[in-house]
Amino acid sequence: MAELRRDAGEKNAQPGSNQKGAPAGRTRLQPRLILAAMGPGMVAALAGADAGGVATYSNAGALFGFHQLWTVPVMCFLLIVAQETAARMGCVTGKGLASLIREQFGVRLSALAMLALLISNTTVTLSEFAGIASALALFDVPPVVSVPVAALAIWLLTMSGSYRRIEKVLLAIACVFVTYIVAGVMVGPDWGEALLNTVVPHVHATQQYLSLLVASVGTAIAPWMLFLAQSNVVEKNARAEDLPYQRIDTVTGAVAASVISWFIILTTGAVLNPAGIQVSSAEDAAAALAPLVGDYAEALFGAGLTGASFLAACVLPGITSSAVCEAFGWERGADRSWAEAPAYRGIITAVIAISAVVVLIPNVNLFGIMMIAQVINGVLLPVLLVFMVLIASDKHVMGRYVNGRLWNALTWLTIVAVVVLTVIMFVMGVG
Repeated sequence: MAELRRDAGEKNAQPGSNQKGAPAGRTRLQPRLILAAMGPGMVAALAGADAGGVATYSNAGALFGFHQLWTVPVMCFLLIVAQETAARMGCVTGKGLASLIREQFGVRLSALAMLALLISNTTVTLSEFAGIASALALFDVPPVVSVPVAALAIWLLTMSGSYRRIEKVLLAIACVFVTYIVAGVMVGPDWGEALLNTVVPHVHATQQYLSLLVASVGTAIAPWMLFLAQSNVVEKNARAEDLPYQRIDTVTGAVAASVISWFIILTTGAVLNPAGIQVSSAEDAAAALAPLVGDYAEALFGAGLTGASFLAACVLPGITSSAVCEAFGWERGADRSWAEAPAYRGIITAVIAISAVVVLIPNVNLFGIMMIAQVINGVLLPVLLVFMVLIASDKHVMGRYVNGRLWNALTWLTIVAVVVLTVIMFVMGVG
């Protein structure tokens, strides 16, 4: 990103601007610099199509056919809003979201935000290990083998040093997501009906439908994504003049993740829903592919689920620990030793260990863990979005890069909608 900054116009910074490197005019976009900026948005968005995402979207298709396809473009747009805001805050301030929350709201509210993040991320990490266990069980690998091996591999990769190295590995693993698109095409759905349901909302007034809506929000715009997107931009030393490139990264990542989500709902909606098959395990979700690829269905689905779960599991513990340490001023970073950053490495180790141990509990409902994690994500998301939108709307912090009215309106609309859906969901559940 240092090369990107030099070429994108560091010399054009305006004297007296309260943002470092604010551009004096438009900078012509260069293809090689666009490629140099790619990574943070793509990793953050693609990691959202993880085990919990697969569980959520598979359930949506199996239970309601194509009737939740309309949520995909809506969630894509809201994800772009959230990710762009986080990236812009990082470029303009040079600080992570946790630091900004502490500076603007104090230690107590910062602790509240970190508690929400810690609960959310730990439950999601649980779902990733559940996804790995479920996926590898399709290849007759028992959880007592797959989970410890995966936990060790994830721990070693997270502790290995530079994020650059980790990011390249994660992006390579993300290529397995193409399997979902291939599967959707192979199923041969009614494309006209699918497209109609994508643009025309179909809402069912049931607790199950609303739970899936909340889970879909928690999957598409997970709280940890906000911290990941902003911290990655900061770590790459991106500045205000790099914003056009970061926005391209954000949009392409969100669109790529949404295409995958759309195809998962499409595939399960075309095959499982007409047959009345409900998804309660990886085997059920894989059954969507059986009519066309037969014995290869579970292998195809298992490969995608393993890659997705591993990708997110590598990201979550590190971003959780980094945010907590940043909020309280503790040393952090994969390049720090245990002696230099005991809290950072300790939190990572604890999140991975707790997640692996819980998943190994006999007769635990692995698919249930994946679904519950996404609902928890959706419930806790408004807490962190409130902090983010208030900071992004503060001219003293953001200056000329402050949130516009449309961005504020969309963010607040998301917050209110999720809160209302959550309240209705719980009321209907109690009733």
